[in-house]
Amino acid sequence: MRGDNHNSVWAGSAKPVVYPCLQENKTTDVLIIGGGIAGILCAYKLHHAGVDCLLAEAGEICGGITKNTTAKITLQHGLLYDKMIRRFGEDKARLYAEAQTLAIEEYARLCNHIDCDHVTKDNYVYSLNDRKKIEKEVAALNRIGVCAEYSDASELPIKVAGAVRVKNQAQFHPLKFLYAIAQDLPIYEHTKVVELMPGMARTNHGEITYKKLIVATHFPILNKHGLYPLKLYQHRSYVIALKGAQNMNGMYVDASDTGLSFRNYGDLLLLGGGSHRTGKHGGCWQELEAFAETHYPGTEIVGKWATQDCMTLDGIPYIGQYSKSTPDIFVSTGFNKWGMTNAMVTAELLCDLVQGKTNPYAEVFSPSRSVLRPQLAINAFETVVGLLTPTVPRCPHLGCALNYNRDEHSWDCSCHGSRFTEQGEVIDNPATDNHRRII
Repeated sequence: MRGDNHNSVWAGSAKPVVYPCLQENKTTDVLIIGGGIAGILCAYKLHHAGVDCLLAEAGEICGGITKNTTAKITLQHGLLYDKMIRRFGEDKARLYAEAQTLAIEEYARLCNHIDCDHVTKDNYVYSLNDRKKIEKEVAALNRIGVCAEYSDASELPIKVAGAVRVKNQAQFHPLKFLYAIAQDLPIYEHTKVVELMPGMARTNHGEITYKKLIVATHFPILNKHGLYPLKLYQHRSYVIALKGAQNMNGMYVDASDTGLSFRNYGDLLLLGGGSHRTGKHGGCWQELEAFAETHYPGTEIVGKWATQDCMTLDGIPYIGQYSKSTPDIFVSTGFNKWGMTNAMVTAELLCDLVQGKTNPYAEVFSPSRSVLRPQLAINAFETVVGLLTPTVPRCPHLGCALNYNRDEHSWDCSCHGSRFTEQGEVIDNPATDNHRRII
């Protein structure tokens, strides 16, 4: 039994597409590793651009983080834009917002022909106690051409200091969408890449020769390039599905990493939160259940699940060339809890880059940008502590100590976010192998 054996509402309401495993050696121009939303969208864009490509997935497509999203399609990624303007300037903030807007428009175009519960909604980022932050974000968005306004978010069951409202965002059923667009793509499931060499990937079912490589494995699997174990950490968060709660006309998220999010799906309210760094302690489902008891008395919890997200040093994903020394390898990671739009940005951007085309958004998302951010010191400290803690079991990724997660009955690594069942089987990467010693 998996440590995260709760099913999302998406997994329980979409019929999966089944693909064969690799049966023989293959040759392709572009190999994509990872069958989550980013990998599938890359395969879709490349395939429709006439590029010879192939996707290898170790398990089943959409079987990892993708099935556990809250599936909000929005350019509002917390209170990001005021920070971006201060750190990088208006031009980069504008380009980031443009890339997200194009992603929203592309989803709308594709979903027009797919029955996937795509609905246009207003999106709100709220703060419990800091109206000034909200006002600054509204001003920042308006300065870069995004129509944003202040709101009191009166639909929420809690009092807030204010919220940033952006209209014409969206929500959808991610698995209905992805299973539809994946229908005719060259995908191989249960095909685990066990060794990577220049121009060749060895899998558990044969070898794949490639010219270009896209690593879309949530957390990148190549440790010796790009410093990703220092540039990323993972954050765990939780969702409960409530029946009998009020209808939400908008989508809401707290500006704080540990706050709550709200959205409807049909007659259900999806309440998210309880977040914490993977391998640490946090509110988990208990926090959400307590909130529901207080603010939605008489409702029924009909589903609960958890997910985790790769977090970058500066709040912007790493999408582009894996490292300066690997010109034919590309990466997509670090969506900072906003995987829907950033997965589409990934597909558009990497489809250009693997074909040698320029892309106006490449510099914003470049994985080779500066790592000199305060979060770097925190990540380095957690790694040192994990390596020096004299406990077993250990994570096979880089040897950090594992901590037992009593809420999900799993062994979790606070260094880089790998997770394992009580029996030692790997649940979440970057670890690709089971850990061997159980206590």
